[in-house]
Amino acid sequence: RYFISPLHTIILQHGLQFNFYTDDTQIYFSTQEMSLLTSSSLIFMQRMAVKPPVERPEPRHSSRINSVSSQLSDGPIPSPSGRTSTSSWSEEPAHSNMDISTGHMILSYMEDHLKNKNRLEKEWEALCAYQAEPNTCSIGQRDSNAKKNRVSTVIPYDHSRICLKVENSQGNSDYINASPIMDHDPRNPAYIATQGPLPSTVADFWQMVWESGCVVIVMLTPLTESGVKQCYHYWPDEGSNLYHIYEVNLVSEHVWCEDFLVRSFYLKNMQTNESRTVTQFHYHTWLNQHTPETNQALLDFRRKVNKCYRGRSCPIIVHCSDGAGRTGTYILIDMVLNKMAKGAKEIDIAATLEHLRDQRPGMVQTKEQFEFALTAVAEEVNAILKVLPQ
Repeated sequence: RYFISPLHTIILQHGLQFNFYTDDTQIYFSTQEMSLLTSSSLIFMQRMAVKPPVERPEPRHSSRINSVSSQLSDGPIPSPSGRTSTSSWSEEPAHSNMDISTGHMILSYMEDHLKNKNRLEKEWEALCAYQAEPNTCSIGQRDSNAKKNRVSTVIPYDHSRICLKVENSQGNSDYINASPIMDHDPRNPAYIATQGPLPSTVADFWQMVWESGCVVIVMLTPLTESGVKQCYHYWPDEGSNLYHIYEVNLVSEHVWCEDFLVRSFYLKNMQTNESRTVTQFHYHTWLNQHTPETNQALLDFRRKVNKCYRGRSCPIIVHCSDGAGRTGTYILIDMVLNKMAKGAKEIDIAATLEHLRDQRPGMVQTKEQFEFALTAVAEEVNAILKVLPQ
C-alpha cells in the first residue's frame, strides 16, 4: 500500500471527483486505486506527496479508566491512543452552544446516578418495564422476511421501518431490518438503526445506503466474536464488488488507533451511473452485550464521525450486530450531546431512551450500557464546560 499525506480533492478527466475524509494525517490507498491517479488522467491535486510503502504499526493496548471520579476530575484529558496522530478533543467543545447552567445540571444528575447505585438500578428497572405503543412487528415476522432478520428479538416496528423501493430490490421486496430514528425533525430521520448485514441482505443494505442519501456509516462491531459471526463482510478488501446494481469500490483505509479505523468507498448505482463517496467509521473493539474499554476512545470516535458528517442533512446509518444494544447506546450518547450542543435547556436521558425505544425495540440492552452512556455524556459535558467562557 502507498500512503499520501494530507489530501483534500482530486479530479480526474472523466469527471470523477475524489473527496477524502482527512484530519491532517495519512490515507491508505491500494495499488489499484493508485493506478487511477496517473499523469494522463489527473487534472487537479491538492497537497499531495507520494511516499514509499509503509507498514501499519501494531496496535498497543490501553488501560480502562479506573473510576468515575477520575473521569470527572479537573485534570488533563489524555489522548485516547498514542497512535492517534491528531488529538481532536478540543474540536467539538470549541463549537458548542451548550448552556452552561444546563451543563452543570447534567453533571450533577450524572454524578448522583453514578454514585447512587440503588437509584440507577430503579431507573433501569423502570426503563425495562417501558412498553412502546404501537409495537406490532408483523411485517418483519412474515415467513418471507424472517430469514432477513439476524435475531428474532429485534425486529422493526411496522410503523417505524425503512422501506426499500421494490423496483430496485434484488428480491422484489421492500423489507430490511432497519428503523428510522427521528430527533427534532419528525419528517427526516437523524439516524437509521440497522442490523449488521447478512450474506443474503448485503445488496439490500447498499440499496438502503443509496436510497437514504447516506454518506456516513457507523459500524460498532467486529465481524466475529469468539468464532460467532456478528456481521457479514459487506465491503471489498481491495478493488470493487458488485452487490446487485450497486458497485462498491474501496478507496482508502486508515487505522486511527487500536479501537477504530476509517474506510472510504465509492458507491455507484450501475443503472443511473451516479456515484458518491461513503465513509465508514468502524469501531471494532466493542463486544456484544458489553461496553467500550474507555469512554475517551468512543468520544474521540464520535467527534471524528461528526466532523465528517458536519453540514449534511442525510441520516447516519448506525449498526452493530442486532442494531439495538451498541447501536442504541451510541445513538443515545450522540443524540443527548447534540441536543446540549444546540443549547437545549432541559435534557432527560431516560426519556430520550424511551423516545429511541418508541422507534426501535431493544435500544440499549443492558444496565451497564445505560451506565456507560451516562458516564460518557458526563465526561464530554465536563470537557465542554472547561472551554466555554464562564
